[in-house]
Amino acid sequence: MPALERPPDELRALSRLAFGELADAVGGIGGVHRAISDRVFRHVGPGARAARVGHDAISAAVYAGLRGGLRLAGAGVARVAPAAEVSGTPRGSLVVGVLNGLGGDALEAEASPLHQPMAVRVGGRPVPPEPAALAAAFPAARPRLVVFLHGLMETERSWRFGRGATYGERLERDLGVTAVELRYNSGRHVSENGRSLADLLEALCAAWPVEVREIALVGHSMGGLVARSACHRAAGERMAWVRRVRHVVSLGSPHMGAPLAQAVHYAGWALHAVPETRPFGNLLRRGSAGIRDLRHGSLVDEDWVGRDPHALRAAACREVPFLDGATHCFVAATVTRSPRHPVGRLLGDALVLEASASGRSRRRRLPFRGEDGVHVGGAHHLTLLNHHAVYARLRAWLADGA
Repeated sequence: MPALERPPDELRALSRLAFGELADAVGGIGGVHRAISDRVFRHVGPGARAARVGHDAISAAVYAGLRGGLRLAGAGVARVAPAAEVSGTPRGSLVVGVLNGLGGDALEAEASPLHQPMAVRVGGRPVPPEPAALAAAFPAARPRLVVFLHGLMETERSWRFGRGATYGERLERDLGVTAVELRYNSGRHVSENGRSLADLLEALCAAWPVEVREIALVGHSMGGLVARSACHRAAGERMAWVRRVRHVVSLGSPHMGAPLAQAVHYAGWALHAVPETRPFGNLLRRGSAGIRDLRHGSLVDEDWVGRDPHALRAAACREVPFLDGATHCFVAATVTRSPRHPVGRLLGDALVLEASASGRSRRRRLPFRGEDGVHVGGAHHLTLLNHHAVYARLRAWLADGA
């Protein structure tokens, strides 16, 4: 059965996942308990050997019983819960988007109903890249497409952040384009989502109701990396759709990496090194492949295949050139009005530094032209999803191709 036609049993999967996480938390507490008791008994000496054997047996049985009970409870709740789909609703999509961002690679490996395969979405519902389905979903289809890609832990509904019309709705009105919003599992590797995007756009263009003349890709945060990855792969495989790309726009994308992802990696390594804190380190190390890719802005398989994801120092990521024939644009933001303010330099937009969003670091630099980038002051990361200054620049950039 195709992924887009799977039974709507997401509510049951949520129940199992929730109780499973509680069981894992109990196991983590048990691990801390055992590490502390081991240290205590080592200092007490051999006279406490009998007490240690009894303590270890009792504590292991208690924690194992709690974990097993929680997992059985989760299975029981899942059996009585109605078969229901939650990812199509606004609140449900928010929950599923966060879960995919945190552990979407594991959800995909488990074939969980919560895994969100990349798909065009209209009204929260997936639209298969088939002529009849696309004609029904886009009755006023036009030859210019603007494809919107959300970021980590987001969905296509994230473009409705704040008030007013979305970028896509305004561009349709002002430039006569068709806006296409996608949803994908942001916990997968960026390169895996780039491959999925390349394949989807190839099928979309072949089945679009009218001949596609131009394509613009607009990505928020991780979405900008996925767009670049897809263009690189499609160009290498000589796909038809990529020759129609005229603009690739990244809004707050961590081209040089994100400090928070880097901090989580180093904290996980440090906590894992000490027995008493190892369960907390394991928790941080459970971060998805997508989160790990944000450490340095990785775009291709070579950055992770055959490499230890928990190594303290990661190998340098491969530099991926911009797509020939397309204009690459960026928007960077800082919480301060000036990007030179010490707080702005330290925090960026609260998640991505201004230098990373504009493709600059001490050792790396992307070839953005000055006229193809803009800084937005007094804004945070999510503000870039719907901001008047961002839309003004986006409209001006895309109007150049009209």
